[in-house]
Amino acid sequence: MQKGVEALQAQLEAKEIDVTAGGGAVKVKVNGTGKFLALVLDPEFLKEDAKLVSDTVLAAVQDAAKQAKEFNDAEMQKVTSAFQMPGFM
Repeated sequence: MQKGVEALQAQLEAKEIDVTAGGGAVKVKVNGTGKFLALVLDPEFLKEDAKLVSDTVLAAVQDAAKQAKEFNDAEMQKVTSAFQMPGFM
């Protein structure tokens, strides 16, 4: 099981998830472990109201974190379900 988890960890680190918000004005890249890899902001978008910019960036970051967690949980479930013993949860 440990080898399976180690292989999964490498797979999660290699997986890149791209998230956009604000019609593409904010782009966030995160890996499958939840580590943030990049944040790109359209320079024209930065001319908008500061509250709008901060809300949009926050929404993109939250969405990226959520997607990474969901991917991580689903992949971990695949590995651990193969090792579940009948009668145990």
